[in-house]
Amino acid sequence: MEEVSSPAARRSCPVGFSAVRTETIEGLTELEDLERVYAQLCDEETEVQTELEALASQQGNTETKMLALQRLGPKLQLIEGDAAQLSGMISFTCSLAENVSSKVRQLDLTKKRLYQAIQRADDILDLKFCTDGVQTALRNQDYEQAAAHIHRYLCLDQSVIELSRQGGESTAVDASLALLQEAELSLKALVTKRLEEAVASGDLPQVERFFKILPLLGLHEQGLAQFSQYLCSQLASKAEENLLLAMGSDLGERRAPVIFADTLTLLLEGIARIVETHQPIVETYYGPGRLYTLLRHIQKECDMQAQKVVDKFIQQRAYHNKAVVSIVSGSPEQYDEGELDPVLCEVTLMNSRAELYLRFLRRRITADFEVADAMTAESIIQEHHQSLERLLKDCQLSRTMQELIGFYIPMEEYYMRETVNKAVAMDTAEAGQLSSSMVDDVFYIVKKCISRALTSGSSDCVCAMINHATSLLETDFREVLVCKLRAGYPASALQDLQRGVSSAVSLMQSSLQHGKIQTLGIESQEQAKSAYLSDCAKLFSQGAGSEHAQAKIDSCLSDLVNTSSKFKDLLQEEFSEYEANDPWVQQLIVQLEQLMAEFKVGLSPMIYDTLTSLMTSLIAMELEKTVFKCTFSRLGGLQFDKELRSLVAYLSSVTSWTIRDKFARLTQMATILNLERVSEILDYWGPNSGPLTWRLTPAEVRQVLALRVDFRSEDIKRLRL
Repeated sequence: MEEVSSPAARRSCPVGFSAVRTETIEGLTELEDLERVYAQLCDEETEVQTELEALASQQGNTETKMLALQRLGPKLQLIEGDAAQLSGMISFTCSLAENVSSKVRQLDLTKKRLYQAIQRADDILDLKFCTDGVQTALRNQDYEQAAAHIHRYLCLDQSVIELSRQGGESTAVDASLALLQEAELSLKALVTKRLEEAVASGDLPQVERFFKILPLLGLHEQGLAQFSQYLCSQLASKAEENLLLAMGSDLGERRAPVIFADTLTLLLEGIARIVETHQPIVETYYGPGRLYTLLRHIQKECDMQAQKVVDKFIQQRAYHNKAVVSIVSGSPEQYDEGELDPVLCEVTLMNSRAELYLRFLRRRITADFEVADAMTAESIIQEHHQSLERLLKDCQLSRTMQELIGFYIPMEEYYMRETVNKAVAMDTAEAGQLSSSMVDDVFYIVKKCISRALTSGSSDCVCAMINHATSLLETDFREVLVCKLRAGYPASALQDLQRGVSSAVSLMQSSLQHGKIQTLGIESQEQAKSAYLSDCAKLFSQGAGSEHAQAKIDSCLSDLVNTSSKFKDLLQEEFSEYEANDPWVQQLIVQLEQLMAEFKVGLSPMIYDTLTSLMTSLIAMELEKTVFKCTFSRLGGLQFDKELRSLVAYLSSVTSWTIRDKFARLTQMATILNLERVSEILDYWGPNSGPLTWRLTPAEVRQVLALRVDFRSEDIKRLRL
C-alpha cells in the first residue's frame, strides 16, 4: 500500500484537495487501512475547519479595509490630475529657463566683446598718450614722469597691441611703439648714468631719486646693486672712522677692555639702522622679497669691515699667542688668569653681538619672504629658505666668529683649570664654617665660566664648556676631595676638660660633613640644582637657539647634573670607611681615657663619678648644638646614630651612674634622622610611642626633620604632631 503523504506534502497541495487521493481510497481492501485513512481525513477536516474559522474571524477587518480603499478612489483621481498639472508647469518653466539662459549667454558674450573693444581702444589711447607724454617729460627732464609713461607702456597687453597693429591703425601704432622703445632705451641709459654719478659723489637725495625710478623701467637688480654700493661706501667710511677711534683710545678708559667689541657693535648697529631706514623704501618701490638682494650686497661689506676689527683685536690682545699658551701644555710662556679674563669676556661679547645681528637679519628677511611668497609654489619657498641659510652661515662674519670661539674654548678651559688649582692651593677654613673656602670658590669659578660661555650665544661653545666643567669636577676636584678625606682629621693633645670637649665637638663637626650637602639657607640639593639649571636655561633662551641646539644643551646639562652622583659615590666610600674604622669616636674615646685617667687616680669614686656626670652633660649639650648646625643625608643620619651609640656605651662603662637620660634627646634626634620617610615619625609619636617618653617638642621634631636634605619642607609642615 502506498504511504500516506506527510503534512508538508498536504500543505503543498492545491487548495480544496485532500492529501489522500481518491484512487488510493478505492484501492483499499483492508479494514485497518480504511480506518487509518479515515482518521487522516478527519484530521484534515479539523485543520480545514480551523482555517475557515480563522478566515471568518478576519472578515470584519477585511471589509473595513475594502471600504477604506473604496473611499480613496476619488482622492486618487484628484492627485492624478494635480500631478499632471504640476508636470506641465515644470515643463513650461524648464523651457522658459532654457530660453532665458541662452539669451544671458548671448549677453555675456556681447559684454565680453564690448570690454575687449573698450580695452583695445584704451590701450591704443594709452599708447598714444605714453608716446606724447614721454617725449614731453624727456624734454623737460622730468625723469619720474617719463619713467611712469614707460612703465605704463610696459604694462600694456602685448596681444592687444599685436591686434591693433593688424588693424587699420597699424602705421600709427608702429610709429608709437618705435618711439616708446627708443625712449625706453635712452631713459634707462640716462637714469643709470645719473645714479652712478650720484653714488660716486655721495649725493643721497639724487641716489634715492634715481633709485626709485629704476623699478619703473624693470631694472630692479641694477637699482638694488647701485643703491647697496652707495650704502656700503657710507658704511665703510663710518667703520674705518670708528676703528681709528678705537685704536687711539686711552687704555685707562672704562670701556677700554671691550673697545673692539664696542667697535664691532657699532658696525652691526649701523647696518641695522640702514635696514630700519631703507626697508620701507625698498618694499614700496621694489615690492616684497627684494630685501634679501639688498642685504646680500651689504653683507659683503660687513664681512670685510668686521674682519678688519677682528684682525686688530687679535693683534692688540695677542689673542693667538694666549691661545697657543692655553693649548700647548708645559709652554714656557705663561699668562696670568687676570690677563685672560677681560680677553675672554670681550670674545664672548663680540660673538653675542654677531649672533644678535644674524638673528636680526634672519627675522627681517624671513618676514619679507613670507609676504612675497604668500601665493607662490612650495619649491620657491624652499629655494628662498635655502638662500637665506647660505647667506647667514656662509658669510665671512660667521666664519670669523667661529674661529674666535674655536680659540676661546681652550683658553676658557685653561682659565678654569688654573683658577681652580689656585683656589685649591689657597684653601682656608674659617672658624664656625662647615666647609672650607675652596668649595665655594671652585663652584663659583665653574659657574662663572659656564655663564660666560652662555653669553656668547653659541650652542657649541656652551656644550664644550659644560663638558670641560663636568670633566674638571669629576676628575680633578673629586680627587682633591678624596685626598682630603684620606688625610683624616688630626688629633691634638688636650690640656684640660674644656679643651678636650671643644676638640671633640670640632671633630664631630668635621666628621658630620659627609652628610652635609648645603647650608641651611637652601632647603635641599634639588632646589639648588634646579635654581642653577633654571638660570642657565633662561640665559640661553635669550639667544632663541634652534631645537637642535637646545637638545645639545639639555644633553650636556644632564651630564653636568649626573656629576653629583660622583660626589654621592664619594660619600658612600667615606661612609664605608667610617663604618670600618670610625675616626671620631676612636679619637674621642682615646682622648677622654687619657684625660680621665689622671682624675681617676687622684679623686674618690664619688667625686670621680660626679666629674664624669658633668663631663657627660657638657658633651651632650655641645653635641646637640653641633647637630642643629649641620644638615644630613640618609648615610649621615645612620653614621651619627652609630657614633652616638658607641659614645654612650663608652661613657656608661666608665661610671657607675646612669647617663643614658643625658643623651635621651640626642638619641631621639638620631632616631628621627634615620627615618626613611617623613611620615614614619607618626609610628613613634603620640599614641604609637608606647613606653617612650619624648624629650623633644613638636617644633624641635620638625626642626630635626628639616636637617635631612632629602626631606621636603612641605611634607614636614603637613605633619600633625
